[in-house]
Amino acid sequence: MSGADNAHRQTVEILFRAHYGWLCSYVRRQSPDAASSEDLAAETFAQLLQAPALKAIREPRALLATIAQRLLYQRWRRAQLERRYQQQCDSACVASPEDLAQLTQALARLDHSLQRLPAKVRTTFLLARVDGLTYPQIAAELGVSQRSVSVYMNRSQALCDRHSANQSLSDLRSA
Repeated sequence: MSGADNAHRQTVEILFRAHYGWLCSYVRRQSPDAASSEDLAAETFAQLLQAPALKAIREPRALLATIAQRLLYQRWRRAQLERRYQQQCDSACVASPEDLAQLTQALARLDHSLQRLPAKVRTTFLLARVDGLTYPQIAAELGVSQRSVSVYMNRSQALCDRHSANQSLSDLRSA
């Protein structure tokens, strides 16, 4: 481990000791689930550890709140997506607990894959696929051109295609 990596880890450790309790309280106000708020606070610090080396942080609570809010937003969107899927499934499509577990795992893998995309590409994908916005609406919301939206969607679609191909291979291996 390089000296810079060690210094970065120590910086995050100091932030954790100083602000973890506050961050748990902040997240709990946003989401009443206490266990989930502690997980989300810990995940916030894990993301800080994965980030490039931090410069001097003038407002650590603002940074932590921003990261936590983004993570919370992602969880809400995932839960919303799961609810929409369950609502679309009519009585003839009653899924077994195993099917629901597989679907949840597949959604988690897809979400993990989406996290590797740049923020604008990921947001574009979610606005189009989850919220059903058109390219002009997405362009206006993100402040980019429609051409950029098209490029972002092509990148996210390529990721989805790779994810689907990997899932098919995994299904074949387990059969």
